[in-house]
Amino acid sequence: MSHSDNTAIPQSYTSAGYKDILISHVPADAPTATKVVIVTLNRPKRHNAVNENILTELESVFNLFNRDTRVRAIVLTGAGKSFCVGMDLSGGPEGLLKIKENEKTMKEWKDPGGRVALAISNCIKPTIVAVNGAAAGFGLTSILSATIRVAWKDAKLSMPFARRGFTMESVSAFYLPKLVGLARAMHMTATGNTYAASDPMVSGLFSNILPTPEATLKYAVDTAVDMAENTSLMSTKLMRDLMLYCPDTPEETHLLDSRTFIASAGSPDNVEGLRSFMEKRKPEFAGDIDRSEFPFWPWWKPGAKEAIPGLKAKL
Repeated sequence: MSHSDNTAIPQSYTSAGYKDILISHVPADAPTATKVVIVTLNRPKRHNAVNENILTELESVFNLFNRDTRVRAIVLTGAGKSFCVGMDLSGGPEGLLKIKENEKTMKEWKDPGGRVALAISNCIKPTIVAVNGAAAGFGLTSILSATIRVAWKDAKLSMPFARRGFTMESVSAFYLPKLVGLARAMHMTATGNTYAASDPMVSGLFSNILPTPEATLKYAVDTAVDMAENTSLMSTKLMRDLMLYCPDTPEETHLLDSRTFIASAGSPDNVEGLRSFMEKRKPEFAGDIDRSEFPFWPWWKPGAKEAIPGLKAKL
C-alpha cells in the first residue's frame, strides 16, 4: 500500500492495509482510531529488520498521526522476540550502490531512516517506544527522536556501524550525544559493542528499565494512556522542542523560554488545564499547537512567522 502526505486519514488504522507494520487501537476492539495507538514492527521472522517498504510505511503513518486529531499518543514496539535488528542485509548493499551510480542522485539522497526519525520528532503526538528485545543499527538510532523510551532489562543494544564499515544514520549524531553524553556516544559508536539495556553505558537512552518484554509494553501503553488523557499536546511538544532545539547560551535560552512561557499563559490549553485542576476533573485539551499563539514556532527553522530577537534559526 502506498502512502503520502495527502493520504486520507483512515476511519480505522487496524484495516488500513499496511504490509510490514501492525497498528492496534487501545482498546484493541475499538472500531475507529483511539487516543492511543500501538505501532508494531511486524517482520518477526526477520527480527523486524527494515526494508524500503517498512521505512515508507513508518514515515507515512507518523505523518498521518500528526494530522489525526483523534490520536494523542503513540506506542512503538516490535513483534516477536526482537524490537528491530536494523537494516535487512539479506539482499546485500546493491540498493545503496545503485544510488551511487548517479552523482546527482547520490548528492540528493536522504537517508530514509532519518526521514523516519524526523517524522517521529516532528509529530506533535508523543511517541513512547517499548524496546521489547534486540535493537541494533536503525532499530536503535531511529528511536532516539521519540519522546520517551523504555526497555526490557535484557534487551541487547548495539550501533555496529564501525564493525560494518558504515557511519551513523537516522539523525543519531544529533540525538545520541544529547541522551548519553559525548563520551559514551563516542565509546558506543567507536567500539560498536553490544550492551544490555540495563548497562550503565546506555542508561541515558531509557527513562525506565522493566523486568520482562510484556511489562515493558504494558508500561509504555499505560504511560501513553496517562499522557493522552491528562496532558496538553501543545505543552509536551513545545517542551520537547525547547530541550532538543535549545539555543547555545543560557541568555538565548532565557529569551526563548520566556517567550514560550508567556505565550502559553491564557492559551486555550492553559485555561482548560487550570480550570480542570480547580474543578477536579480530567482536562479536555486541544489537539494541536495554535500558530497564532506561538507564531515563532518552530524557532530553529527559517521561515517562522515571527522571529524572537536575539535568536537565529539553526537551519
